[in-house]
Amino acid sequence: MNLAPKSAQLACLLTTLATPAVAQTVRIDITPGHAINRFDPDSALGSSIDVLSRTDINRVYTPHIIQEALSAGWGPITYRNNTELRMAAWHWTENGTWSDAAHRSGYFTGSADLKDPIRYILAYALPHRGFATSGDRPLAGPFLTYWKSNPYLTSKFTGEPDALHPQWVVVDLQAEKPLSAIRIDWASPYATTYQVEYWVGTNALDFDGGPKGEWKVFPSGAPNHAQGGTVTLKLADAPVSTRYLRILMTASSNTCDEHGSADVRNCVGYAIQRIAAGTLDANGGFVEVTQRPDERLTRYEVSSIDPWHAAGDVNNSGTYQHTGFDLFFTSGLTNNLPAIIPVAMLYGTPDDAAAQIAYIERRGYPIAYIEMGEEPDGKHAMPEDYAALYLQWATALHKIDPKLRLGGPVFEGVNEDIRLWPDAQGRTSWMGRFVDYLKAHGRLSDLAFVSFEHYPFDPCDITWQSLYSEPRLMKHILQVWREDGVPQNVPLIVTESHVSWSLTGPMTTIFGGLWLADNIGSFFEGGGAAFYHSPIQPQGVRSTCLGWASWSNFVSNENYDINGYTSTYWAARMINLEWVQHRAGLHQMFPSSTDITDSAGNVLVTSYAVRRPDGTWSLMLVNRDSGQAHTVRVVFSDAKTKRTASFSGPITSVSWGSEQYVWINDGPNSHPDPDHPPVATLLQGSPSTFTLPKASITVLRGRVPL
Repeated sequence: MNLAPKSAQLACLLTTLATPAVAQTVRIDITPGHAINRFDPDSALGSSIDVLSRTDINRVYTPHIIQEALSAGWGPITYRNNTELRMAAWHWTENGTWSDAAHRSGYFTGSADLKDPIRYILAYALPHRGFATSGDRPLAGPFLTYWKSNPYLTSKFTGEPDALHPQWVVVDLQAEKPLSAIRIDWASPYATTYQVEYWVGTNALDFDGGPKGEWKVFPSGAPNHAQGGTVTLKLADAPVSTRYLRILMTASSNTCDEHGSADVRNCVGYAIQRIAAGTLDANGGFVEVTQRPDERLTRYEVSSIDPWHAAGDVNNSGTYQHTGFDLFFTSGLTNNLPAIIPVAMLYGTPDDAAAQIAYIERRGYPIAYIEMGEEPDGKHAMPEDYAALYLQWATALHKIDPKLRLGGPVFEGVNEDIRLWPDAQGRTSWMGRFVDYLKAHGRLSDLAFVSFEHYPFDPCDITWQSLYSEPRLMKHILQVWREDGVPQNVPLIVTESHVSWSLTGPMTTIFGGLWLADNIGSFFEGGGAAFYHSPIQPQGVRSTCLGWASWSNFVSNENYDINGYTSTYWAARMINLEWVQHRAGLHQMFPSSTDITDSAGNVLVTSYAVRRPDGTWSLMLVNRDSGQAHTVRVVFSDAKTKRTASFSGPITSVSWGSEQYVWINDGPNSHPDPDHPPVATLLQGSPSTFTLPKASITVLRGRVPL
C-alpha cells in the first residue's frame, strides 16, 4: 500500500526528499466541500473497561480513580465482554430463571425486574464445550462433558435447512501424520449425514493470513445413513499424510441429549464425546495416532458451542469478574454519555440478551450502540452462522426497542481481510459473506454499525520503523471493510485498540504516545466514525519481550496508587484536550499533508487538521523523527479562490514528547522519568514557522483569514 493519501491532489504533495535543514511545508486543503470527515468527540473518542477481579472492581470504582481515569480526556466508554471471549456464558444478573428450574440448569434468562443494583457479573463454564479448545484461553470448568453444537444454528431457529449451516470439528494434530481411519464416539444428537475430510496445504485454521489449501473428502469418508454410538470408520486403503482432519456435519438425528426432551434445544444439532484419528492394523484393529513428547497436544477447533450450563459451572472465585451494569452506569465512569454495551450472542440466548437491554433501559441508562457477540473470527465461527444468530438476536432486541443500534462483528485486531475456507460460490471474505447473508435475507438495515479491534503489531517485532506504517495500516483496513460490501452509510467503529494484542515494551515508551496520535488521526482521515482506546483504568507493570510495560494510561501498584502517567495518557490529553474540543459539537476534518521525509521515503511528520465548531483551526503534528526537530511552515489553501494563508495570531502551540517523557525500564520498578505534562505557549503576531521537537506531538490552534 502507498503511504500517500488517496486523493491525487494530495499524493503530489508527498514527495520523497531527504530532510533539509530549512523549514518544510505542511499543507491543509480548506476548500469548502473538501472536508473528508465529520465527528463529535463526545461520541467519537472514547475508552474502554474490561474484565477485572472483584478486588480490582472495588478499587477502580472509587471517586479518586474515576477522576484520574477521566482526566485523560476521553468521552464515552465501551464495555468489553471478555467472558464471551473466553468461551463462557455470562450472567449479567443472577436474578432470573433456568429452563430446567428443578435442576438449576439449561439456558438461563436474566430478569429485567428492578431489584438490588448489580455490582458484579459472573462467568459460567460451558460443559458442552467438551474437548473443544477454540478461543482465547477457554474458561476452565469442573464438569466438561461432550461437545455439542449451538442449537440456535439449526432449522428450528434459523428457518433454513441444516445443510446451509453445517457444523464441524477440526482436529489439529499439530504435525502431519499418516491417517486412514477415525473413531468417533457420538453422543445424542448425532450426525446422520457427515463427511470426514483432510486438508491439503498449510494453515487450515489461519483466518488472519488466509488458509492455504483445500479440504478433500477421504475416499471412504462419507458414510450413508450414519448411526450413532462408537463408530470406527475406515477412511482410505492407504494412509494419507495430513495435519488437519475435519468432520463436516449436515443432517442430525434430532435425538435428545442427556437432558431430556422437555426442551427442544436438547434435541437438535450434533454432539460428540470423543474423536481419535489413526490407522487400522493388519487385523482391522484401530490404532490411534501417536505424538512424540516434544510435539504440541492435539487441538480441537469447533464451529459453535451449545450454551447449556448449570449453576455449578459458575466461576465465583472473584478473580474473573465483569462490572455490574448499575455500578458501571452510576459510578461516573461513563462521563454521563451513552455507552457501547455488549450482549452475549455466541454463547447466549436471544431472550437473555433482550432481558439485559430491557433492564438497562428500565433503569434509564443511555446506550449508544449494542455490540453483538465477541470476536467470532477468533473462534473460527463461519460468517453465515454468526449472521444467523445476529438476525435472531436483532429480532428479539428490536422487540424491546426498535431504535436500538446494533452491530458487530467485533473482529480481532487484523491488518488485512479475514479469509476463510471458500463457500459454494468460492467466496472467502468473512465480512463479505456476512454482509451478503444480511442482504439475501433483506435485513441489512439491522446492521447499524461495523465494529472491529485494532492491534496492528506483533508484540516482539516492534521497532521504531513500525511507527511509520500505522497510518497506512489503519486506512487500509477501513478500506477493506468497504470493499467487502459494508455500505458507506454504516459507520465503522474501533471498539478496542492498542499497539499490540499482547503487552509489549513500546506501549509505555514514547513510541506508544506517538503511535496513538497517528492511530486516531489516520482513523478519522480514513473515514472512521468512532474510536475507543483500551483500557481506561490504572494497571501495574509486567515483563515483556521488549522490556517492562503497562497496558494502561497509568502505572499503579496493587492498591491502585498511581505513581506515573504513561505515554498514552499524555497523548490522550493532547488529542482530547488540545486537538479537539469535547462538549463543543461537530468537528470537520480536512485533508493535510507534509513534505518531510527521510532518505528512504518515510514520512517523518504526519498532520491531522480539524475545524472546530467555533471556527478555529486545530492542527495536530506528529514528529516521528527520533533524532531531530523539524521546522515547518503551515499553509492553508482554498482551491476555489486559489488563495493561501497562514495562521493569524494569537496562536496556541502545545507540545509534548521526548523532552517531557522518558520511560525507565527498571524491572518491577519501571516508571517514567521525566513524566511532565505538555508545554503550552501563546504565540502573538503571525509567526511564519513552527519548530516540532524530536519525537513529539504538537497541536497548533488559531484563526485562518480565508
